[in-house]
Amino acid sequence: MTEAMNMAKLAFNNDEVPVGAIVVNNGKIIGRGFNQVVAKNSVSSHAEINAINEASQFIKNYRLIGCDIFVTLEPCHMCAKAIVDSRIDTLYFGANEPKTGAIESIDQFLDRDDLNHKVLYSGGHMKQQSSNLLKKFFQSKRLQQSS
Repeated sequence: MTEAMNMAKLAFNNDEVPVGAIVVNNGKIIGRGFNQVVAKNSVSSHAEINAINEASQFIKNYRLIGCDIFVTLEPCHMCAKAIVDSRIDTLYFGANEPKTGAIESIDQFLDRDDLNHKVLYSGGHMKQQSSNLLKKFFQSKRLQQSS
């Protein structure tokens, strides 16, 4: 989770919403990502998608069987579906996302019986650090707007 936080800090330093993600296989990081929605002009360039894409390129397979993903913020529906479709085993996330979090906050997407793959999940990892970084980012945005 520490490396996912490092990715979130990269997003912060690039003036993107500070969310970071890593994909791990057998204890080795095979994919890293951070939010790049603004930089890439792409609504789908979330940290999770970027990490999954990098991991898939690394192993030359879109199915990340035997892999886990660590994300600093509870995934949205788009990212939750990508996690399911990539066949990731376990999701570990930091802070909850009360507006768009699809795992626990506004939906329990991964608990659905009709999904073709079961992803285990656990939240609250480095929750305070993630939450603090997000608050710092949005406070800086509000300060910029009032200037």
